[in-house]
Amino acid sequence: MGGKAAIGGGLVVGLLVGAAIVAGAVALAPGPVAPTGTPVAAVSATPEASLAPSPSASASSSPSPDPSSAAPSATSLAEAFGIGEPAPPLTVPQLGGGEISLAALKGKPVWVNFMATWCAPCRDELPVMNGFAARYAETGLVILAIDVREDEAAVDAFISDMKVSFPVGLDGTGEAQADWGAYALPVHFWIDADGIVQDGALGGIGPEAMAKGLQTVLPGVTVTP
Repeated sequence: MGGKAAIGGGLVVGLLVGAAIVAGAVALAPGPVAPTGTPVAAVSATPEASLAPSPSASASSSPSPDPSSAAPSATSLAEAFGIGEPAPPLTVPQLGGGEISLAALKGKPVWVNFMATWCAPCRDELPVMNGFAARYAETGLVILAIDVREDEAAVDAFISDMKVSFPVGLDGTGEAQADWGAYALPVHFWIDADGIVQDGALGGIGPEAMAKGLQTVLPGVTVTP
């Protein structure tokens, strides 16, 4: 009887120890794991809020654009067209014979337009330029169209079709284009009677911009579009 009691007591003790071990194991086991490997307890209940940047973070990472960079400054335009400087030299063969020389035109206001037959804005501009040539001829205005790097026969056909009323020069080698930096066609320069560039414009432009440029080289004349 005493032996059975001892065995029974031992079983009870053993069961209690076993229960304690199981409870400890359960307490030490890690919790369920999220698919990303992050314990569920660490996952935010509102993941959207944790993924969206805060307003202050967005503001600091996206600086406001500088309004001054939206358009070229007057200084950069002056440098691009050489405004206020003597016009570069210009001597090219004239379509139909002869020669165009800007130096020979000193004392007259001159409008120089670099263009090409393949240039759609050039085609749009030439009839408008014809109108200005007719209206301001009495001021001594000379308009020159300088075709860049094209065959003379093709230029002749184009100019005849467009009924251009002013002299056309042929810059077959592109030397004049390089001297004037006229790489984007069409491009316009207005030169006063003293041979100084007073304004410039990158085409295609309309009557308003043309009138503005002309006004700079026709002092005392009211130029209208």
